[in-house]
Amino acid sequence: MAKPFAVKGINVEPEDNREDRLSSLPDDVLLNIVERLNINGATRTSMLSGRWRRIPAMISKLHVAVGSSDPERDRSKLSYANDVVRANATIVEAIRSILLLENRSTGLYTVRLMCLQFFLGHEDIGVVQDVADTMAMEDIGLAELTLLTRKDGRRCTDQDLVAYGRQMGSFVDACPHTLFSGLTRLKLENLRLPESESESDFPKILGICERLQSLRLYNCDAGIKSSLQVEHQQLSELEIIKSGFERVDLKWLPELRTLNFSSWKSHHDDPMAFRHVPLLHTVTMSNTAASYHKMLRLSEFLGTATISNLHLNFESEKIWVKPEGPIELSQVFDKLKFVKLADISEECDLTWTLFLLRGAPSLEELCVSMWNRCDLVRGDKDRKKLQLSKEKKDAGTEWESSSSSDFKHHNLDVLRIFGFQLQDKFVNYVNGVMESAVDLKGVYLYKRPGCGACVCRMRKDGYLWTEKQKVSLLNSFNMDACPLLTIYFPSSRS
Repeated sequence: MAKPFAVKGINVEPEDNREDRLSSLPDDVLLNIVERLNINGATRTSMLSGRWRRIPAMISKLHVAVGSSDPERDRSKLSYANDVVRANATIVEAIRSILLLENRSTGLYTVRLMCLQFFLGHEDIGVVQDVADTMAMEDIGLAELTLLTRKDGRRCTDQDLVAYGRQMGSFVDACPHTLFSGLTRLKLENLRLPESESESDFPKILGICERLQSLRLYNCDAGIKSSLQVEHQQLSELEIIKSGFERVDLKWLPELRTLNFSSWKSHHDDPMAFRHVPLLHTVTMSNTAASYHKMLRLSEFLGTATISNLHLNFESEKIWVKPEGPIELSQVFDKLKFVKLADISEECDLTWTLFLLRGAPSLEELCVSMWNRCDLVRGDKDRKKLQLSKEKKDAGTEWESSSSSDFKHHNLDVLRIFGFQLQDKFVNYVNGVMESAVDLKGVYLYKRPGCGACVCRMRKDGYLWTEKQKVSLLNSFNMDACPLLTIYFPSSRS
């Protein structure tokens, strides 16, 4: 028998005598390992040995995507239509290789999660049929489909949107009904689906996707000044990003819980209508307001919706929310517990944000972030081209409020300010919140967020870096107004 030999102090048995310890692991451990591989790597493990052959067929979570996990990088490599065909052909092979494995094709193991991502327009309908058959035969808990376009949204022209919209229409017509009817998540991008006299294609797709729980539309519309009506029994999560719709009507969504509505182009006073959304609790909105954008009155915009979490991002441009009084906001903010106001331009005052505190008696945490984003530093010519406002960025936010002594808030626990500077407007703002929120327990003051860009590094930072500065600041606060309050400096280096 061959003798063991030493390698760096470790005894190693000759290869023919070594025990395959990895293969001796239990099936569930091997399955956990294989499910962490990409789909091609997972299927190749079946060739390692008879012990491994059955493991890929046991996979219950299928993640099959074009190229890497970064579709933008993959898209930049696609110079010709043939590249798209080849990329999708890889997906076809991967899907079929896993679905046709021995023991899976006999129905011994089922798929619980299926996530597919490929390019629109050059699909192999045959493999789509295979996927649809699998969805029809197996009790798939979650099925996600992401359809990419060859060009990303930044490079898409109107003609591209129309062309991709036609491809989407053809794809829907050619696909088996069971594919869309079994989906629980759908992500579409860069589509212009024209409205017909009888029906728009977007509601048509929603109607087919009976089990749909999550929908993401990026850079989609149905034509210039088109509108979208959304009705669905199961939909609980909706994202509409870079919306080209003039108005989105949330007509009947009894299960909708979270909404992300960002970067709208609408000239309408209310770019979205909230109709029947009884379970909606989290609303996230982000927009670089142009000069033509109207300021939204949240009491009118949210309609009958009563939310608990509100996230507004102003992207360092014009404030697009109109301050209102507590009477107007009493219904929509009655259950509001968390508010985040992000990327408020540093040229803005903060006093206007107090209207949210006065209109939300149940508010527990208020988070304010101030930042002049480096990637939005533009000259007058660029601002004119992008139709950005010439007014001061907080123009129109003035509001009439009663004195702080007339208003007391008894639920606010935490105030967070990102981008805090040693300036009077910050000190006065904190004092104003302290005087109103009598049970305030924590104020967290963070330094300005940075991005590493040269412009960001050159900007003067007025954050508190020394103990002397902190003591001086604390002495400027009326700590007696909030006896349980503690001031925190999470960004301090000391």
